[in-house]
Amino acid sequence: MASTPGTVSSTPQQFENQNHRFALGALTTLFFMWGFITCLNDILIPHLKNVFDLNYTQAMLIQSCFFGAYFIMSLPAGNLVHRIGYQKGIVVGLVIAGIGCLMFLPAASLGIYALFLGALFVLASGITILQVSANPYVTILGPSATASSRLTMTQAFNSLGTTIAPFFGAFLILSVAAGTDVASKQAEAEAVQLPYMILAISLLVLAGIFAFLKLPTFKDEESQNEGFKALLQYPQLVLGAVGIFVYVGAEVSIGSLLVNFLGEPDIAGLAESDAAKYVAYYWGGAMVGRFIGSVVMRTIHPGRVLAFNAAMAVVLIVLAVSSGGSLAMIAILAVGLCNSIMFPTIFSLALEGLGSKTSQGSGLLCLAIVGGALLPILQGAMADTIGLHLSFIMPAVCYLFIMYFGARAAKASA
Repeated sequence: MASTPGTVSSTPQQFENQNHRFALGALTTLFFMWGFITCLNDILIPHLKNVFDLNYTQAMLIQSCFFGAYFIMSLPAGNLVHRIGYQKGIVVGLVIAGIGCLMFLPAASLGIYALFLGALFVLASGITILQVSANPYVTILGPSATASSRLTMTQAFNSLGTTIAPFFGAFLILSVAAGTDVASKQAEAEAVQLPYMILAISLLVLAGIFAFLKLPTFKDEESQNEGFKALLQYPQLVLGAVGIFVYVGAEVSIGSLLVNFLGEPDIAGLAESDAAKYVAYYWGGAMVGRFIGSVVMRTIHPGRVLAFNAAMAVVLIVLAVSSGGSLAMIAILAVGLCNSIMFPTIFSLALEGLGSKTSQGSGLLCLAIVGGALLPILQGAMADTIGLHLSFIMPAVCYLFIMYFGARAAKASA
């Protein structure tokens, strides 16, 4: 039927584009939330290190429990999302993450470190399902040629969450005066209750909203019963999984030790509550870089951008390790800018050409996020033995592999 004068008829393609834009807008809230929650671990580490008198290796168990959930839950999450779809997967992930946040209340009241670790594992299990659902969902909400750019843009809002979280944590958690008596230690432990209660309410409200949103639906066309071994037939996916492993491990290791690094007398000598605010520059650099990268990668191949950023990260870490004072401080914080496009770019490049195996491929890539559980422990052990400064050589080695992956992807597309 012809449109009447003065009106514009919408074509099916226009309607689909509008629907995809709405879905992308809704998904940005998820990226913000899990970025915010993940970055709070950087505040929990120095906080609980003081509360329970932990060494660096013991304190890094926080990241091990959080990112270890990715290793245990990613493949089951991929199968779950394959069965129930992306949108329902998002709702399930939000509910489980909300329950994990609520578990911080009894953990803080009882003052038991193991309960904090258990709460982090449940929280991270929910975030894992969100990651498996939302990341591939973004890549298929539009042309495959712009998938890296699109995922980088949504990941920029993830970085917005990581930029705000240090201020939130510094004000509500690290502002509690440290003490050595039992009452002071208990007060420090209970400082986490209010922020995680706020997060729990926010996550459960989001779950309710996403349960009723009308979002585009996508269904895998083939059965994915071939299993894990079938995914190993895709070299780009396997190398991408290694890339995700070392990237998350490097990023988390640096972020976890920033407060302590900036507190070193030969760096900045900052108190924990002040150093926590500077962590925002590390994550804020990633946010700025992602907005820039989403535009740059529309004209320059994502692999080239990835290789360049990884090379710069290596240079900055070497500079931070070999110097001191303001120069070392600026150099290590600037690594955040280099990190900006790495996760979404590795993720989208690794999923290229998977077709119906995309959701399981996403599960494998999220499985590789376990690097955030293992590599921080390694750097923590190095910090306890060879010193905090020299321990940063470990993430520099990780970035060397990412540089190789990016260069390989760019060469393959030439």
